[in-house]
Order: sequence, then C-alpha cells, then structure tokens
Amino acid sequence: MTETVRLIVEKIRKLEVQGARNVAIAAVKALQALAEETKAKTKTELLKDLQQAQALLYASRETEPLMRNAVKWVIGQVEESSEGNVKALGNVVVSSADLFLKNLEESRERTAEIGAKRIRDGCVVFTHCHSSTVTRMLAKAKQEGKIFSVICTETRPAYQGRITAREMLKLGVETTFIVDSAARSFMGNADLVVVGADSITSEGNVINKIGTSGIAVVASEARVPFYVVSELLKFNPATLYGEYEKIEQRSPSEVWKEAPEKLVVRNPAFDVTRHEYIHGLICEEGIIAPQTIVQVMQRKYPWIF
Repeated sequence: MTETVRLIVEKIRKLEVQGARNVAIAAVKALQALAEETKAKTKTELLKDLQQAQALLYASRETEPLMRNAVKWVIGQVEESSEGNVKALGNVVVSSADLFLKNLEESRERTAEIGAKRIRDGCVVFTHCHSSTVTRMLAKAKQEGKIFSVICTETRPAYQGRITAREMLKLGVETTFIVDSAARSFMGNADLVVVGADSITSEGNVINKIGTSGIAVVASEARVPFYVVSELLKFNPATLYGEYEKIEQRSPSEVWKEAPEKLVVRNPAFDVTRHEYIHGLICEEGIIAPQTIVQVMQRKYPWIF
C-alpha cells in the first residue's frame, strides 16, 4: 500500500477530513494516487492493491456510504475494463475518479438549486452541524437575493457548528449561534430546519451528526418543517438486505479530556432520525419522500445494487 493512501486514511480516521462529501473526495483521490504510484505489474495485482485500499478506507470511518459508493464505483470501472496494461488501467482509475467527482459536484449544485427555492425572504433557517451541501444551498439562496437568517447549533463535542457559523457570516447572512441544549428554546423562532446526512437507509431513515434526531423531534413538536439536504449517493444499499448502519463511537477524550477515573463517557458520533420526522429529502432528483429512496435509487443509480 502506498504511503499517500495510508496518509489519507489516517487523516480521515482522525477527523482531519470532515463531512461525508469531503471524506468521499479524499478517498477517491487516494485511489488516484495509488494508481499513479502502484508497483503492480498485472491487472490482478492492481485490483488487489485497490481492494486493500478499499478495506483501509472503509475501516477509517464506519458511517460513510458516500465514500464507500464512490470507491466501489471506481474499482468497478477497473474490473469491467477490457484494458490489460497496468498503466492504461491506472488511467481508468484516474479518469473514473474525475468523472465521479464531476458528477458529485453537479449533484450538489442541482440539490442546492432545488433547496434554495424553499428559502423565502424573511425566513429563519435552523441548522445543525456542518454540511457543505446545506451551506451551498443557503449560498445559492443568498445569490438569488433572498434575505434570511440562520440559527446554528455549536454541535458538540467537535463544534462543527462553528464552521457553519463562519461560512454564513462570510456570506453576509445574519447568524445566531446557540448551544445544542437550547434547540427547543429557539425552535419556535424558525420557519424550517435543514440538515445534511451522512447516510440514508432503505427505510428512508437518516443517520447524521449526534443531536439531529432530537432536533427533528423538537421541530415536529413545534410544527416546523424538517428537511434533509443530501446527494442520493449517501444511500447505504446494505440496509436493503437487513444490515444496520453502524454508529461510530468516538474517543471519550473528545467529550472530557480529564474525566474522573471510572467515569463512563460515551461519545456516539451519529444518531438515527426516523423518516416520519422528515418533511422531505432535498436531493438532485427533487424533493422526495424519504420512504421512496429505494425506488429513486433503482432508477437513478442502478449500479449501486
């Protein structure tokens, strides 16, 4: 395995690369680096190297189907290629990765365009954690001349909400920053909630940053529409066949570095928001009911199955 791949894997594992989209991009670039640096002499040897990289990347972050789907698609292009020369196959990896990233960017832009239509002048948007797709959607609404404000949570323990707050201020959006436990107190001021997703199950449930499900319940109580903004490739096909999406357990030191001895500190990175709390899934195909995700995926991305 090349040093570049190991370095990228380590960055993903240590959360130096954050966000499902950025993790997928890093993984695809790791495969490109491997293709350029490999010492494989045959297609079989190259595929073995790619599969080893695949295993390392998958293990680096448990709840990242977008990354897994990206890696699966690129390796699939090599497996299906009629090329026998390793250099030519390396070019297949590089070009396939470039195509995937191009399509991913187009999906985000289309999703942002659709979602921006739900932002109206004077509305208050509530969001949690940080999602590049959500911030792109809000940036699009701002570019269209809409005037709105944002309430964002700090999102402990890694404080990803600070990233969102800085990006909103950079856009010139009035932004209020609150502690996670204040969500219920501020929900009554919001007109809609928009959050990202790390994974979408076959039932239409969404796995996102810890705290998301509680915010969805609070939004439901306050009768505030709760939207998930996500590219469809965050769908996890394994859940269709009975698998549960894993919830990554992070180090307790992220919560309390000098915790008292014998204190049990739990630090789940994600939680599950059930589909009945989701007003709509905003994606590149439009605003869909989350329960229809399997049918939409079969039409749009049949290779994923």
